[in-house]
Amino acid sequence: MAYLQPLSFTEENYLKAIYSLSERAESFDTSTNEIALKTNTKPPTVSDMLRKLADKKLVTYEKYKRVQLTKSGRQVAIQVIRKHRLWEVFLHDKLEFTWDKVHEVAEQLEHIRSEELISRLEKFLGYPTNDPHGDPIPSANGELTQAKRIILSDVGEGKVCYVVGVKDSTSPFLQYLQQLNIGIGTKIKLIERIAYDGSLTISMRKGQQISVSKKFADNVLVTV
Repeated sequence: MAYLQPLSFTEENYLKAIYSLSERAESFDTSTNEIALKTNTKPPTVSDMLRKLADKKLVTYEKYKRVQLTKSGRQVAIQVIRKHRLWEVFLHDKLEFTWDKVHEVAEQLEHIRSEELISRLEKFLGYPTNDPHGDPIPSANGELTQAKRIILSDVGEGKVCYVVGVKDSTSPFLQYLQQLNIGIGTKIKLIERIAYDGSLTISMRKGQQISVSKKFADNVLVTV
């Protein structure tokens, strides 16, 4: 059963941040310092919030130890993420926001509480499975299916792949992708990997070849 007690926007943001950080770790936990960096706050402030969330049985937390979401905390985080990504689809597909602009607006809309509104929004959008950045949209019951994805850096020379997402969703990176005409679904062929610095020569539409840095390739998610 989902957590029913209303939470503040800040509490929801913390749960979402903990979920995002913990999903990248094999142990599915994270630290106070990592959360502070993610939320752009000070460790003492994070500790205060973690105590509140622990009192509500949304996280397990002991001072100087790792933080982990409880089952209820994970459910809340996934529902916030679900709303965020559905709103991103709406902003991008229906209101024609560029994909570097949708995140900031969705951050505000994700805290809307009406389940009926979100259900109708999902139906209106045609039950999308991914947001504009390629991230999967959780179902209404909290199921989250992640397709197998690798970073562009790991694609073999001569192989063809398709862009399905990004690791870096900051505006500068997304704007750079737009300048290169790279988006979700773009077909890329890896022509050459430069041993010296790991940069790549890639080919896209009509055989157009460009050189991209290893940092760039490390932040583009693809399927082969």
